[in-house]
Amino acid sequence: MLTRVAPIAARVLLSLAVLWAVILGLGLLLTKVLDHSGLPGVEDDVNRALADNRTPRMNDVTYLLSGLGNTGAIVGALIVVAIALRLLLKRWNESLFLIVAVAGQALVFFCVQLLVTRQRPHVKRLDSSPPTSSFPSGHTGAATALFVASALLVGWYVQRRWIKILAITVLLAVPLLVAYGRLYRGMHHPTDVLVAMLNGLVCVAISSILVLHRKPWGDAPDPSPARTLASAGSR
Repeated sequence: MLTRVAPIAARVLLSLAVLWAVILGLGLLLTKVLDHSGLPGVEDDVNRALADNRTPRMNDVTYLLSGLGNTGAIVGALIVVAIALRLLLKRWNESLFLIVAVAGQALVFFCVQLLVTRQRPHVKRLDSSPPTSSFPSGHTGAATALFVASALLVGWYVQRRWIKILAITVLLAVPLLVAYGRLYRGMHHPTDVLVAMLNGLVCVAISSILVLHRKPWGDAPDPSPARTLASAGSR
């Protein structure tokens, strides 16, 4: 068992190290090189426009949207879905796929935060600021990894078309809504959430290729044993 897991773990860590270097480079580019370009002004305009058009109702809505990316919500959902997948599929592959994707983006996020310092937008913030840099958005990265990976699982295993389309649409919308909520509430610059999405998406691809040994856009893995998400979705 260990002889099979160790090479996969090593390749995952190597891939995450490359991703960390790329995102670190983007962070340093934004904070050290482009800080005196026109990009910060464009981003500030976006943040100010959102702040100037806040309403009490949208303040409440975005509080909920932003909360979907909270650590507690992500970890809780990950545990529930991972256990459900293990019970449905009678194996750990798909559960590990989710866990590696979410944990991988968190590791990259944490390591980038140690070296990139970026102030949060100069608007009134509706949430308390954690003691971390604005770059990248942890909420958005975590939501992207979890919900995009879940959307892939639905696409691979659920057979009934309308259920698949509805579920994938909802799941893919969540990271976008979390990103919007973080921008609206003045917690991040636009590039913070864009790079966070990149982090989450690449971690999903890494996990799919190295844990499930398949490309995210390829055919579904062998659904045996007999009871799968396909049989659950067709009832």
